Amino acid sequence: MTDELDKLKKAFEAEPEIKASSSAKKMAMNAAMQAFEKQHEKSDIKDGLEEQNKKTENNIQGNSIDARLKDEDRTFINKESAGLFNLSNWSKKIMKYSYLFPVAAAGALAVSVLVLNPSILNNSKKDVLDNEFKQKTAKKIESSKNVDDGVALNESITEMPAVASRVEAEIDGDASVGLDMGASMADSMAPQVQRQPQPNINLSKTNTVASKERRMVKKESFRGKSKIVQDIRVVAPIPTGRDKFESIQTNPLKITEKEPVSTFSIDVDTASYSFMRASINRNSLPQKDAVRVEELINYFPYDYPSPTNSEQPFQVNTTVMPSPWNAQTKLLHIGIKGYTLPKQENPKSNLVFLLDTSGSMGQPNKLPLLINSFKLLLTTLQPDDTVSIVAYAGSAGTVLEPTKVKEKAKITQALERLNAGGSTAGGEGIRLAYQLAESNYDKKSVNRVILATDGDFNVGISNQEELKSFIERKRKSGVFLSVLGFGMGNYNDALMQTLAQNGNGNAAYIDSLSEARKVLVEEASSTLFTIAKDVKIQMEFNPKAVSEYRLIGYETRALKREDFNNDKVDAGEIGAGHTVTAIYEITPTGSETHSVDPLRYGEKAVNKVVGKQSEYGFLKLRYKLPDEDKSKLIETPIKVADTIESIDSTSIETRFATAVAAFGQLLRGGQYTNNFSYNDIIKLAQNAKGKDPYGYRAEFINLVRLAKTAQALR
Repeated sequence: MTDELDKLKKAFEAEPEIKASSSAKKMAMNAAMQAFEKQHEKSDIKDGLEEQNKKTENNIQGNSIDARLKDEDRTFINKESAGLFNLSNWSKKIMKYSYLFPVAAAGALAVSVLVLNPSILNNSKKDVLDNEFKQKTAKKIESSKNVDDGVALNESITEMPAVASRVEAEIDGDASVGLDMGASMADSMAPQVQRQPQPNINLSKTNTVASKERRMVKKESFRGKSKIVQDIRVVAPIPTGRDKFESIQTNPLKITEKEPVSTFSIDVDTASYSFMRASINRNSLPQKDAVRVEELINYFPYDYPSPTNSEQPFQVNTTVMPSPWNAQTKLLHIGIKGYTLPKQENPKSNLVFLLDTSGSMGQPNKLPLLINSFKLLLTTLQPDDTVSIVAYAGSAGTVLEPTKVKEKAKITQALERLNAGGSTAGGEGIRLAYQLAESNYDKKSVNRVILATDGDFNVGISNQEELKSFIERKRKSGVFLSVLGFGMGNYNDALMQTLAQNGNGNAAYIDSLSEARKVLVEEASSTLFTIAKDVKIQMEFNPKAVSEYRLIGYETRALKREDFNNDKVDAGEIGAGHTVTAIYEITPTGSETHSVDPLRYGEKAVNKVVGKQSEYGFLKLRYKLPDEDKSKLIETPIKVADTIESIDSTSIETRFATAVAAFGQLLRGGQYTNNFSYNDIIKLAQNAKGKDPYGYRAEFINLVRLAKTAQALR
């Protein structure tokens, strides 16, 4: 490449000084002035809205790009690329006659490059691609004359990568670099105009919900070039760990004689698994606090025995088996299966879609995915079910009053009108959504608000504790809250977990349309129809049989011992057909190794041990039926005699859940898993994949493989 540049430099040095003709100068200046005037004529349309836009300018989220002169014969050029090259004397000669740009300066450089290396381009192919790109851009600009100048620009930019990739395939590598330099030089001479603010336009005539401000692409996210080569790339942002997660301290090992009782709330959320998958698919390991092991385990449906009626909506199944990562310990596997409602017993639904349309949602994996996800949910609802839509950006408003699902076209049109723009008044949106749900409340129906957001609330009620208090008060009205998270980069998982846990709902993270189908179609019943609330588990271990234990996961769901019998203490909810899995690692009394040495001077536990050596412990489960306030109790002993001596002899469901538990622990640092490796997890999971009708388990195995080479988060 250096030889080509040297040739180019020598060629310019040998050229006589370019004499600019006065007629060419006049023509270039006239063209520039016409384009400048044309730009300001378009901006006059926006003047009436500029003042309003300035008021919210500091709160606007999302991306923007500086406006420039728009000419059908030019593409947009990234001025930062000009700094990549030091202009030598021969390039400064072109700079001297910059008033001839783009025709003279960029054209002369391109011709010189082609003369030096005529094999650079296949002119016929390039011309076709050039014309194709210019025609698409011209159509977008023409269509924007009576609307919003930023709309056409944004839509044109989204089409650039496809054209650019085709151009790149037709151009020799050295030529691309040479022309790249020409584009960079030309960019340094390109005239600039002051950025024009993008106006906010209301979604509908009856609301002040979200603005119609189109999402813009960050200037730094693509590298533009002159019309010589339309090689514009949109670069996906590198994860930087700015997503917000609650800090988690891994559950420590407990000494049974000192702390024989373990109490926690069940958890059927799956958001952590989906976020982990999205991270690894980007070749990046997730943040440690993003990994909640119980949510990884409970992401998968398990074929546990089911209860036969809704009055006792659970069937509890327990297994004790050897631990695959420690020969001296065992695993206590607890599997709970919720009652599956027959379709004819499904109650009617009164749903309020609470949708974030702020500027931060203006990315393909956010608002567009959100809209398509809720279209999928509509396919699972009954004609007499009711749907309302509330959207929020700088302010909140009702997009759709309560509407029967049989008017599906009307609901779909309301979803398709949504656009991203403005700040995030999430707290105000939640207030309005609850008001709408309560105004249409039906005691015999499922009354639920479904919040879809990236969680970045920054206007109105944004304090996590204030929102928690508000949700706690509102759940007494009988309206539950579920949360769907979208996007990466400013995803606020900590806030959404707080809202879901205190709103008697569940939380999921949607990273793809396939995940939306899993949550909102395949698992629609368990997502919408609650069969039990405030479900708590308490495990009392027998010191004669268990010397140490630790609960794998559920760190954010821990409860005090006295909370178990207190019906005022909130806990998790289970939907129809849901499965819940919890795993304890226990060290049997008499084991050769202990993580904690006995005290030399400690008191001997004389006459303090209650229970039989034939039991590892005693399991209790409390729950309330959806329309009741008094809890019910299920109890079952964990017998030593029921221990399975080989992990290979356990069920497929138990082994696969164990593999997922091991993976989650490794992602969190593997504090207790010794030398158990990713390869060991793959082997264990492959042998327990089972039928796998939806491919979830096969996908998990592939994620473990990808994790082996994924990079640490930057």
